[in-house]
Amino acid sequence: MGWLLIGVALVVGLALLLLRWRCPAWYWLAFGAIFATIRIRVRYAAVMDACQLTVPASRLRLAVARWTKREIPRQRTPRLMRVTPMRTGVRLRIKMRPGQDAFEFAAASDRLRHSFAVHQVTSRELKPGIVEMTMTGYDVLKRVRMPARTKASTLKIPVALREDGRAHFRDYREVPHSVTVGATQSGKSVYQRTVIKELAAQPVALAGIDCKKGVELGPFARRFSALADNPDDAADLLQALVARMEDTYDTIRRAQRISADVPDAEIAANIWDLPKHLRPVPVVLTIDEIAELALSTRRNDPRRDRIITALVRLAQLGRAAGIFLDIYGQRFGSELGDGITMLRAQLTGRTVHRVNDESTAKMAFGDISPHAVFAATQIPNTRRGMAVVGYSTGEWIRIRGPHTTMRQAVNACNKHAHRTPDIPELARFKPVLAAAPAKAPVTAESVTEAV
Repeated sequence: MGWLLIGVALVVGLALLLLRWRCPAWYWLAFGAIFATIRIRVRYAAVMDACQLTVPASRLRLAVARWTKREIPRQRTPRLMRVTPMRTGVRLRIKMRPGQDAFEFAAASDRLRHSFAVHQVTSRELKPGIVEMTMTGYDVLKRVRMPARTKASTLKIPVALREDGRAHFRDYREVPHSVTVGATQSGKSVYQRTVIKELAAQPVALAGIDCKKGVELGPFARRFSALADNPDDAADLLQALVARMEDTYDTIRRAQRISADVPDAEIAANIWDLPKHLRPVPVVLTIDEIAELALSTRRNDPRRDRIITALVRLAQLGRAAGIFLDIYGQRFGSELGDGITMLRAQLTGRTVHRVNDESTAKMAFGDISPHAVFAATQIPNTRRGMAVVGYSTGEWIRIRGPHTTMRQAVNACNKHAHRTPDIPELARFKPVLAAAPAKAPVTAESVTEAV
């Protein structure tokens, strides 16, 4: 009987290890969340004291202790309001003590990770006095599995998984223009395919500039309303988009109808304030490699000046007209020439995959957070698709996109090819689709020759 119990215990232990290795989410829901919750409840006060997240007792309590000659009160820990187990970890809601701020908890996240024996700890302020800490129980970015249900909407698409287990969205209404940089084989192209795959099902027009003869964006031609595969066509396409932007502003101006009896909510200032029958289709412009447009072998190249000027105008004025920019490249620095710094200042979204040097990360995150720069330089070569996303508020987060193959993206574009709008301003740039080769009819002679 004793050997039988030992054998059963070994089998159960091996089964748990196998479950933790192959299905970490199920292991966490079945066992890990319970153990982590108990560990947090038991160790909370000691960990807060060790991580220097406590405050001295109030002056009134100290005075009462002196008057009554009692023991001096201990340090006061922040109050643990709620512990919520999740699919990927545990979420803590903490009420801070007077004198504390959210930065103290964010700075102590690494110490809390080791103290509570979890994989990752992220912190954010919910409202004054309340901080929320998300503790991830396992490495959710090792094998990316997007949530089954995501709250996607028009121009808001899920493109990656955050390190806290939630989906990362590309919201064009909130962040109209973005830049994505990364070295070769860092996962930048796969991220681009994911964005195009999700946008294919949206009621938007897709335009692209791919100066590598269209090898990256050419396969998605059925869903693109305009596509340029060389710098000359790219310059003309950008000028056409600028002309469309100006026409859209004329439409908005005519529809404003500002008078004393018009409510404020009905005064149009962008395309989203227009009635549906007047609202133009939003356009998302994808530029595959910015260096091919910005670099030039000639000094004072007029074509390059036209391209950069048009891009700057679209970045400054395109949001209200429904024109959004997604720019990709290996580097995006001042060495690309005049106007690049001005263009980069207009790109709110910053995503950095693995880079080969620190200066590339500083180009994207230097004005956001030095911690984001350090995190971008620490991405290993084995984690393709992993990136760091920075926000203008100084916050940043690690993400990793799902592996989207070229076939999956092409199938999505072909499936939603009927959604491709015909835009008169971009008609001359619409990609020409090659007809499928006609099959020869099967005859008795052909069958005889084959035999």
